[in-house]
Amino acid sequence: MEVDQASRVVLPGDVIHEATNNEQQGVITLGPGLRQDGEHIVATKAGMLKHAPPMRWWIESNQKRYIAATGESVLGVVTAKLAEYYRVDIGTAHTAVLPALAFEGATKRNKPNLAPRTLVYCRIAMANRDMEAELDCINPTTGKADGFGELKGGYMIKCSLGLCRRLLDANTPILQLLGEHFPFELAVGMNGRVWLNSNSTKDTIMLANAILNSEYLSEEECKAMVQGLINRA
Repeated sequence: MEVDQASRVVLPGDVIHEATNNEQQGVITLGPGLRQDGEHIVATKAGMLKHAPPMRWWIESNQKRYIAATGESVLGVVTAKLAEYYRVDIGTAHTAVLPALAFEGATKRNKPNLAPRTLVYCRIAMANRDMEAELDCINPTTGKADGFGELKGGYMIKCSLGLCRRLLDANTPILQLLGEHFPFELAVGMNGRVWLNSNSTKDTIMLANAILNSEYLSEEECKAMVQGLINRA
């Protein structure tokens, strides 16, 4: 996801004129921290206002609890298996619902069998403050899984919501620096969870620690840290 570098600090109640003035150019997608109030878009929490072309706006902050937002990718842990759906912990105040048919190619006779404690990479299909979030494991653009679904092996770490959003930004250096020297798979959830898998458990833990330590480092400091990992490997 390409994110504009220009951003500013906003406080609860601030009117987001940038988004409001662009309303006639197309449909605006509001992410966490923003709501529609009449003809205006208003901030509901403090943080940095962010924009991704063409018309997606949200507020980035390091809040502790994740609030589900439609369209975001999350890492969830299956907590219960029922006849038609699974209950999944995604770090919100309440568990989310994952229908058994919300997988690529799933039918009533051919459904995935996910045991409790299974890790799944999902997309939030519907989020409402008064209802449980509903998940699916299908890319709505292609109708395919495209990486969504059960995650096997690897290691999941928890980090700040702000770090997760930065890991999805193409301009964040740490993943590119690590990828030049260490092969690994990665799934980033917007809910403060990151899944890693590499050639060995040792490498996986090393990469996880490097990603966590990169949150407040500059690009030069990230380069020095990665070089140190290469020297010790």
